[in-house]
Amino acid sequence: MTKRILFQLDSDPHICSFDSVVAIDSDIDHLVPVANVQPANVESLVHGTMFTRGGDDLKETAIFIGGSDVSIAEELLRGVTDTFFGPVRVSVMMDANGCNTTAAAAVVCAGRHLNLASANAVVLGGTGPVGQRVARLLAGDGAAVTLTSRSVDRARLVCERISQQLDGIDQAGELTPAAADSDEAIERILSDAQVVIACGAAGVQLASKANLSNASKLSVAIDLNAVPPAGIEGIEAFDKAKAIEGGSDDAVGYGAIGVGGLKMKTHKAAIRSLFESNDKVLNATEIYALAKNVDAS
Repeated sequence: MTKRILFQLDSDPHICSFDSVVAIDSDIDHLVPVANVQPANVESLVHGTMFTRGGDDLKETAIFIGGSDVSIAEELLRGVTDTFFGPVRVSVMMDANGCNTTAAAAVVCAGRHLNLASANAVVLGGTGPVGQRVARLLAGDGAAVTLTSRSVDRARLVCERISQQLDGIDQAGELTPAAADSDEAIERILSDAQVVIACGAAGVQLASKANLSNASKLSVAIDLNAVPPAGIEGIEAFDKAKAIEGGSDDAVGYGAIGVGGLKMKTHKAAIRSLFESNDKVLNATEIYALAKNVDAS
């Protein structure tokens, strides 16, 4: 029986132990970790995965792209897929720094509480790797998304980029940039929000309890920061669909670890799915589609 082999390509000097453990727990037979992978040297590694097996056995080899630098990982993904030709290829997944699985899990959690296609959503700290993916997934499902940054110019550039990525999707929601540069601005931004997802840097508070309690239309708030202070004051890391104290009726909150259970299940399901065929490319959109069907229990 052909063994399942996963190549873990990491741009950092040391392999991410988190990704290695999840891979080993995802029913593979052998993990091949390779550190210090850069776009200039990825082609020969990919050739080794493509030309050592043939026919149905090709699907028993797959590639996972990780590391802490999402921009390099995106280049590696392009390098990997550009190396393939015709049916001579293997399946590949990109989840550097958990960017795709985290974003997918957060948006799925939000969608359990309201119809995203008609929702007003706010992505706080939306210009980072996770924030951009959260905004794209929300807008792709039809939500009207306000994406914030301390700089409205930076937020505008990100909104324009995401809008280009969503071009051709009829139901895509509008993206609006906003500067969250004062308490008054945050109050105004959250005034019509039904969904708020905080994706800012670790240990940076983006919204206060008062901001949240004044968001009268809020259904769900998600804070993806697990490092104190919370990105959204009053939401704890372990909160999972917990009623928001002082919030609007039925408003619930999720912390980073509250979302983490679904993120982990999604990560493992995505790796397992790589071995179903030899032609999968799992990035944000594909991982989100998979996350929607992951058991919620």
